[in-house]
Amino acid sequence: MKSVYILPTGDEIKSGIVLDLDAPEIIGQIVKAYPEAEVTRLCPLLDIEDTIFEKIKEVAEVHSPSLIILIGGSGGGHRFSKTLGKDFTHSALERYLDEFASHEIYGKNGHMWSKLVCGKKGETLIINVPGPYVEAKAACEAFLNSYTAGKAIDEISLDMANAVLAQYPVGAAETVQAKK
Repeated sequence: MKSVYILPTGDEIKSGIVLDLDAPEIIGQIVKAYPEAEVTRLCPLLDIEDTIFEKIKEVAEVHSPSLIILIGGSGGGHRFSKTLGKDFTHSALERYLDEFASHEIYGKNGHMWSKLVCGKKGETLIINVPGPYVEAKAACEAFLNSYTAGKAIDEISLDMANAVLAQYPVGAAETVQAKK
């Protein structure tokens, strides 16, 4: 892994209401696993699907990194209740990627619905992790273990989803493979 771009998303991160603790954790994990990798954290983006899509496209096409990790925006609560935040990372990724696998998490403990995507555009691997710190940390750890083991994108996506599920009490949430 030669170069990695980290892209935090979320109105609350961009505005500074919520401190971005996820990016430093993920950077630390990557540097530990791949000490030679060049890691760049980009400026956070608002939860606007077209903005996220265009930034992913720009980073992938201009820099051709080995990996892009998007943080946050994996939820979809606004699809169920107008009072919940809008998240579009997963839909922007699905629009952009040539091939991908995704898993959805359903639960009652903070995640009414969440979608984790792992895919490729050319030679660039792109994933998203949830915004809550313990989930982002677990998903990134699972990604690095699966990637290092040479697993396929559908296996990586499943391992990431299972790592997020492990943060909840047994039976509090479930995961299903999303339709492509």
